Amino acid sequence: MSISVERLRKLLGIRKAGLTLETCELDNHGTHVVERLHFRSGDGAPIRGILTRPAATSRPLPAILYAHAHGDRYDIGARELVDGRPALLDPPGPAYAREGFVALSIDMPVFGERAGTSESAASKAALWQGRTLFGQMLDEQSAALTWLAQRSDVDPRRIGMTGISMGATLTYFLAAIDKRIAAIAHLCCYADFATLVETGAHDRHGHYLTIPGFLKESSTGEIAGMVAPRPQLICVGTEDPLTPPVAVRRAFAVTAAAYDRLAAASALSLVTEHGIGHSETPSMRRAVLDFFREKL
Repeated sequence: MSISVERLRKLLGIRKAGLTLETCELDNHGTHVVERLHFRSGDGAPIRGILTRPAATSRPLPAILYAHAHGDRYDIGARELVDGRPALLDPPGPAYAREGFVALSIDMPVFGERAGTSESAASKAALWQGRTLFGQMLDEQSAALTWLAQRSDVDPRRIGMTGISMGATLTYFLAAIDKRIAAIAHLCCYADFATLVETGAHDRHGHYLTIPGFLKESSTGEIAGMVAPRPQLICVGTEDPLTPPVAVRRAFAVTAAAYDRLAAASALSLVTEHGIGHSETPSMRRAVLDFFREKL
């Protein structure tokens, strides 16, 4: 199978989104600053954003677009960056700021301050209109990337993306269709979708990820391979029901082949944690921070 960026965008039902910043509130925590942002989308919807950055800098910095997770915690959304969640070791935003990165997260539809609409209702409405909720999420992440790249304290050539669970899937799908992302690292949601369907594990995913006709034309391994030759770090646990080893192996074979074709095998890394479920580990955190320090 081989799918073009244009065809993938059509399957996802992606439209051109935009974000306009309306308000910004600063919280100085000494070692880092938290910016609490309120955007307005192109269709008029309010969208919360949270940004963390070092307290002081004299030059443009590398940046991270941080996609939050799902976890059936519709109340968390973007505040995962500063408050964390059960699947994480601790809040990632301050950790990135200590390493010299600017990091931005925005509420995805039906999460955080946008949780007034259910995931089921939003997914059905999008599908009935020829779109997908996942495509809307990717569209808004791309708009957030545009806004982040325009900041005076950010080097637009050094923007990476990361996330765990739903955030992981958003990460490699967006990097496949948006070449502005220089490097990606994702945790706990990389597996061959067809294999998940075979085993019944696909039903653990939310409605947001329904993409009509996707498996007839592509695979998650191919999508992650479209990131090549840009650096990519994949982290999974062998006991994670969303990343069963057989599904990871099948996806990785396809992704690795894409990197091999571009003579970029060294840019692709897979960290497998034995006996670990759907959660970040200290070695995953070290691997991600080391990865971004080196690649950005």
